[in-house]
Amino acid sequence: MKNIVYMLACVSVLFLSACSSKSKDGSDMQVLMQDSTEVAGPQRMQVSDVKTTFTYKGKEYRSSVVRQPDESLPVVTDEQGGKFIDNRITLRITSGGKQVVDKVFTKESFASLVDARFMKYAILEGLVFDQTTPGGMIYAASVCYPQSDLYVPIRLTITADGNISMAKEELMEDYQPDSIR
Repeated sequence: MKNIVYMLACVSVLFLSACSSKSKDGSDMQVLMQDSTEVAGPQRMQVSDVKTTFTYKGKEYRSSVVRQPDESLPVVTDEQGGKFIDNRITLRITSGGKQVVDKVFTKESFASLVDARFMKYAILEGLVFDQTTPGGMIYAASVCYPQSDLYVPIRLTITADGNISMAKEELMEDYQPDSIR
């Protein structure tokens, strides 16, 4: 019995000394991950360069879509006061070594298709190759509220000689122009 009491006393002393040896000022703590919610300036999307090869009317085409945040464009401020750098997207299409399209788009390129109130709080998010049709090469563009699912889809149709036409696609069900400031 004395041995059990003696062992419990030893374990208690070790336990208490182990607990009391920790620093009270937190200097022995290691930060494994730091919260990244603090933002020093406006947020920006990553630069992207997407290359696609496709066949249209029997000819091979190469497409390059480069998205870059552009600080020369007006900064977009959302409803919560967050600031975002808008994007500039360059579309280049070549065929047989000849330039078919070399065009730079900003959200203003789509101003005739998107409500002005929406444009005020939106950025140009992306441009992607979709498909080829008898009418042309189809690309999909989106002007959106930053970091949200609310966007206006736009369809670009490009002919073999480089003419570009644009049309607004059907909007999402929950988009209501009156709900925008």
